[in-house]
Amino acid sequence: MPVQRLNHAVLYVRDVERSVAFYREALGFEVVMGMPGAAFLQAEGSSNDHDLGLFEIGAQAGPSPAGRSTVGLYHLAWEVDTLDELERVASKLRELGALVGASDHSTTKALYAHDPDGLEFEVSWLLPASLITEEVLAARATVRPLDLAADKERYGSQTRGGLGVSIPAEYT
Repeated sequence: MPVQRLNHAVLYVRDVERSVAFYREALGFEVVMGMPGAAFLQAEGSSNDHDLGLFEIGAQAGPSPAGRSTVGLYHLAWEVDTLDELERVASKLRELGALVGASDHSTTKALYAHDPDGLEFEVSWLLPASLITEEVLAARATVRPLDLAADKERYGSQTRGGLGVSIPAEYT
């Protein structure tokens, strides 16, 4: 039986309380269980027991060398339902000084940010399969700067995004 989806991620962090505060403020996660040095958070509307586990390893922990000198995880990605929600998250991440990039991958509109420990994550809206055209598919090979105003004009600010993979079956 194939894997269906990611159920949760677990991160090692320097200060669990600082990270909890960040993920609550930035993405609206809520603590569903905590213990000394650990917290388990759930995204709003999630049916998972928890979506993010945080384990404290202390202030002495160095930055992750993953991607520079070691193998390791590059980033996690979470989806939002609408372009309005992506814009709201972009504003919040900008306010927190966490936003480090925003890209248009044609079928995916993505924000990139760093948490307080410098761990990267993505927040994205996926173009619904019903809106994918040959032109959109052809543009997938080029990453462009994200233009939320233009995307909201083109696709609608409240259009619900695709879930997971947003490629119509006839193109797979």
